[in-house]
Amino acid sequence: MLDKALYYALTFAESALSVVGIRATYEQPRYEVVGRLPRDVEIRRYEPRVAVETDMAGPGDAEAFRRLFRYITGTNGGDERVAMTVPVEQGTRIAMTVPVEQGGDLRVMRFFLPAAVAKAGPPVPTDPEVRIARLPATTFAALRFSGTLDARAREKREAILRQVLAKVAREPTGPSSVLSYDPPFAIPFLRRNEIVIPVAEKR
Repeated sequence: MLDKALYYALTFAESALSVVGIRATYEQPRYEVVGRLPRDVEIRRYEPRVAVETDMAGPGDAEAFRRLFRYITGTNGGDERVAMTVPVEQGTRIAMTVPVEQGGDLRVMRFFLPAAVAKAGPPVPTDPEVRIARLPATTFAALRFSGTLDARAREKREAILRQVLAKVAREPTGPSSVLSYDPPFAIPFLRRNEIVIPVAEKR
């Protein structure tokens, strides 16, 4: 476990770097790009992941973010400090078989846990509103974009992504999620945002 002062110093340094689009210090969930579609859409096969998650009142719920941040900074059963990773996911907790209506409220926020923490066994949340989520290997269609992440931007990119999938007859298998790789105060044109939708494997 990292020394508290060192942990916060590293966390601050990583946040400062991400303001200008430098994210190399953050661990990310592992995936393989297995296909490319028009409009720069990627088909990605993600490995199984472990996340800490909490329900959201709506998109960009600051209190949901704070609950998860308290967890990784030691508010857990082991008083352990866990390294911040990217991206932060805002999506839907309940699996669905049809796409959600565009513009619908997001329901859950997730921080993905570092692979070493997931393998060792993540510390138990002490906040009843925070839980561990074990996510299976999944194939996603992903559309990357920069700029401010707001409802209008999300809806516009989701519409593009769904249009591309419809044109190539690639079937969505669940609702969309938003992935954010940078803090809200990052320079907008350097931000990395993504809309992802789970899709069926090609037969």
